[in-house]
Amino acid sequence: MTMPAITGHGVFTPELSISNDELVAAFNAYADRWNAENADAIAAGKAKAMTHSNADFIFSASGIESRYVLDKDGVLDPARMFPHLPARPDEAPGHMAEMAVDACTKALDMAGRAGDEIDLVICAASNHERAYPAVAIEIQQLLGAGGFAFDMNVACSSATFGIQAAADMIRAGSVKRALVVCPEICSAHLEWRDRDCHFIFGDVCTAVVVEAASEAKGDHWLIHSTRCATQFSNNIRNNDGFLRRTHDQMEDRRDMQFMQNGRKVFKEVLPMVSAHILDHLDATGWQADDLNRLWLHQANKTMNDFIGKKVLGRVPEEGEQPNILQDYANTSSAGSIIAFSKHSGDMAKGAKGVICSFGAGYSVGSVLVERA
Repeated sequence: MTMPAITGHGVFTPELSISNDELVAAFNAYADRWNAENADAIAAGKAKAMTHSNADFIFSASGIESRYVLDKDGVLDPARMFPHLPARPDEAPGHMAEMAVDACTKALDMAGRAGDEIDLVICAASNHERAYPAVAIEIQQLLGAGGFAFDMNVACSSATFGIQAAADMIRAGSVKRALVVCPEICSAHLEWRDRDCHFIFGDVCTAVVVEAASEAKGDHWLIHSTRCATQFSNNIRNNDGFLRRTHDQMEDRRDMQFMQNGRKVFKEVLPMVSAHILDHLDATGWQADDLNRLWLHQANKTMNDFIGKKVLGRVPEEGEQPNILQDYANTSSAGSIIAFSKHSGDMAKGAKGVICSFGAGYSVGSVLVERA
């Protein structure tokens, strides 16, 4: 059977970033403005005053120090508090496709491939900017790729689910070479006016080339095994969608943006992910001690510390479980791939690791790889 491999990877990082201090200053100005406008209702007990955010709390609670965004001014404007991304004509590349081409080009360059050598493009992301035509098909056209393309949404787990789909098709012989690309504009579905979550997300795009190991032109990562699992939960949810215009009272509905019950997510997802990785290792004949590195979904440092300790049976040593969320924040499906892209080049031939992403659904996907 054909052994699939990751032969290239790339990351598009926006030019603009927002520090915790900048974010908190904007949020607190918005809170003061809202409290002043609703002073009578607050005094009458009909509304609750907004409380200030705090940069030190954000870092201690999440490990996040800053985040990259496509638009900074709109997010930091207390009168707006969401990004400004002008609509583009249909003939122009979409926002997601544009960032995807950048990441894909970097991945193709690493793999030593051209766009016309790709016969599958999977756009795997937590949101897509339109219903159709598929963003993946637009990316396919812009890259000059052949074959076919489709969009995939498994929220934060989209990258690993996409890699499994690509690897399975390569094993089966239905495609020769694939791109799995994750353009995440998380700033557009984040409620920046909600103190509980306004610091969580950032924008980015990642891409990986997946092809038969025998076709690799240089260093690559063998994909020994993949595994995906889902379990329905409302604890991470976004109700936006094409039925939005059919609903009454749609003015600024909070549930049309990212929502989560953080306490329940911690309690339920962490055991699910830890067990998933350990079961996957066991089914593949690997031991936890075989893992030289864990590239985990970048949502929260405390979550990753828990998972790493549970999987390895000890506190991970420095470098074993790299975090990038201090700079990027939570970038949904792209986070584990950023960690892999930035913290895998130093590993020797024969080194092993797991790429694992998890999130809404609930969903969890893992990819066991070996440097070759």
